[in-house]
Amino acid sequence: MTLARNRLPKTLGLAVLAAALLASPLVRADEYGDVSQLLRSGKLPEALAKADQYLAGKPKDPQMRFLKGVIQTESGRTPDAIATFTKLTEDYPELPEPYNNLAVLHAGAGQFDKARAALEMAIRTNPSYATAHENLGDVYAKLASQAYSRALQLDSGNTAVQPKLALIRELFSTTAKSGVAAARPAGTAVAAAPAAARPPATAPATAAPAPAVAAAPSAAPAATPSAAAAPSAPAATAAGGGSKDVEAAVLAWAAAWSSKDMGGYLGAYGKEFDPPGSQSRRDWEEERRARIVGKNRIAVRVSDLQVSVNGNRAVARFKQAYSADALNVSSRKTLELVKSGERWMIVRESTGA
Repeated sequence: MTLARNRLPKTLGLAVLAAALLASPLVRADEYGDVSQLLRSGKLPEALAKADQYLAGKPKDPQMRFLKGVIQTESGRTPDAIATFTKLTEDYPELPEPYNNLAVLHAGAGQFDKARAALEMAIRTNPSYATAHENLGDVYAKLASQAYSRALQLDSGNTAVQPKLALIRELFSTTAKSGVAAARPAGTAVAAAPAAARPPATAPATAAPAPAVAAAPSAAPAATPSAAAAPSAPAATAAGGGSKDVEAAVLAWAAAWSSKDMGGYLGAYGKEFDPPGSQSRRDWEEERRARIVGKNRIAVRVSDLQVSVNGNRAVARFKQAYSADALNVSSRKTLELVKSGERWMIVRESTGA
């Protein structure tokens, strides 16, 4: 079992973080594309040199800094990569991907407590980030394996521990044969983040692999300051008026988020909504309010909206381009809705699905 790896699509570059409010978007795209192409071609020194040249003029650019961390990871410069991703978490604590990549690097070095802490931060930042949850499960499995092994060393006659350890080792063996599913990129413009650093060669063959790296959000065009959600040709997959009502509910939710209308935003979630993680509904609402109201400007754009309706339940899948102050992130989003009276209410949401 290994932490989920992000693989490079054949025609796309590495997934990177995107910053808004930077000049010349086309020039930036070319710069990122050039560095990504060098990286995919295995020309790591050239890629790093070009990234450093770009960052000399724009040292705060999160997208290129993330890409630099990828290059350092692929080059085997783990301490440098850890420093790069750590600084990103300090400068952009809203982003879960740098935490997730830190976890991969720590796990690859056998530092599973540090990996667990980083993944818990990723999940706290984005409770619906599926890859971080998967990786955290892998880390817990590794920690359990270590604890059971230690228990047997201290008491070799403990018959209760042996079946547990055997079960975990069997799980590791099965996963190693089938391979762990790669984390899916967050949108069509995203390529996957780098693979996790491999565990040291001295690690026991039965040891659980390190957790997998989470995909980073894709680079998205700089959003306009407009607060309204701007869908681009939504295509419903279900016939009838029900799908149109669901589309309207999704766009109203995005518009309320964009305009920081907390009544409209929180009111889009049904009473059955179960906040991700272990948060209570009240704590989740307070956290969402703090994150949204505290921003100077927010724009949420919905595109490629696809809706399927089955009776009083519906699923909406779309691309979400989120822009807040100097941050711009694109991802895939899935909302599950239930019809309550005449309204469609959100009961579950997930990112990257």
